[in-house]
Amino acid sequence: MSEAVFRETSAEPRTQSVPLSHLSLELGHLYMEDFEDGPKRLGEHFAEVRIWVEAARASAARRAGPGRTRISTCFLVDDYFSRFSTPAELVPLILKEAEEAGLTIDYLARESGCAVADRIELAESVMHRLVESPPPGSYGSRPPVSRTGWLANGQRSPGRGAALSEVTAWQPPQETAARNHSVFMDVELWTDKDGRRLWSCPFLAAVWQLARLGLLRHLGEPVLTAKPWDGDGFPHDWDRLPPLLQLNPDADPFSAYRTCTLMPNRFLAVEDAVRLILDQIDVDTDALEQIDRRSRGERVEVPAVVAQRASYVFYEEPAEPPAEGS
Repeated sequence: MSEAVFRETSAEPRTQSVPLSHLSLELGHLYMEDFEDGPKRLGEHFAEVRIWVEAARASAARRAGPGRTRISTCFLVDDYFSRFSTPAELVPLILKEAEEAGLTIDYLARESGCAVADRIELAESVMHRLVESPPPGSYGSRPPVSRTGWLANGQRSPGRGAALSEVTAWQPPQETAARNHSVFMDVELWTDKDGRRLWSCPFLAAVWQLARLGLLRHLGEPVLTAKPWDGDGFPHDWDRLPPLLQLNPDADPFSAYRTCTLMPNRFLAVEDAVRLILDQIDVDTDALEQIDRRSRGERVEVPAVVAQRASYVFYEEPAEPPAEGS
C-alpha cells in the first residue's frame, strides 16, 4: 500500500509577487525644516528636480528597450523625526508646487511607514536580516550589530587594552572590500532611550529602498502597499494618512526593478550609509528570485547586487542669502 501524505497548505507560505515598473523615480525626500521655509523653498526644489527628470526617464527607456517604459514617481515626507503642519495643509501644497514645475507625484509616502506600517514592524524585521561581513583577521572583539546598533564596512581601528600596562600601537581602520585604499564607514542604525527605539535616517531610507525595489515581505505577503486616494481632502492627523498613498489612479506600479532618487547634495552621506546597509541585508530569497525571473522574461538587465539597483542625482542647493549687515 502506498502511504498518502497530507500537508497543511498554510504550513507552506507562498511568497506573493508584486507588479513592477522599470523605474521608481523619487522626486523628493525632504524634512520638516524644508517645509518650514514655505512654498518658495519647495518650488525651488521641484524646479531643480525637473531638470534631471527627463534624463532619468531617458536612461530608463534606454535600459528597458523597445516598448513602453513603466516609470512611477514618489515623494517621501518626514513625519517620523518631527511633525510639521498637517496632511490637509501640507499635501495640497506639495502637489501644487510639483504641478507648477510640470511634475506629477504618483505615490506619497510617510517616513514613519518605513518603521511601522499596517501594524507590521518593518524596520525591526529588516534589522533581523542584517548579516555583518567580518573583516579578514577579525577576532570577534566587536559586539554584534544587534547589540550595538552600529554597522561598519570593515574593521575599526583598535583601541587600547583594558590593562594600564597594555598599550596597543595605533592601526588604521580597514575597509573589507577596499580597492588600493580604504574608505571606512561606521553607521548608527538606531538609539534606545526611555524604552523607545528611534531608527536612524539611513536605516529607514534603506527600508524605503527595499520597498521601492519590491523586496519587502511579511509572511510572504507584500508590505507597504499603496492605498488608492479617493479624491477627497486629506486628514488633519498624520496617523490617519496611509503610509503609502496612490495619488494618480493611472500610475505605473510603485515598486520597480531600479530606483532613482533626486535630492539635495546634503543627503550624500546619508545615502552612502544606505548603500552600506543594503549590502549587508539578507534580502528575501524568493522575492529576489521572482524579480530575477521576471527581468529575464522582459529582457531587462538588473544588477545582482541589490545596492547597485539604486541610483541618485544630487543637486546643489542655493546658497543661503547673507544676513543683513554682514
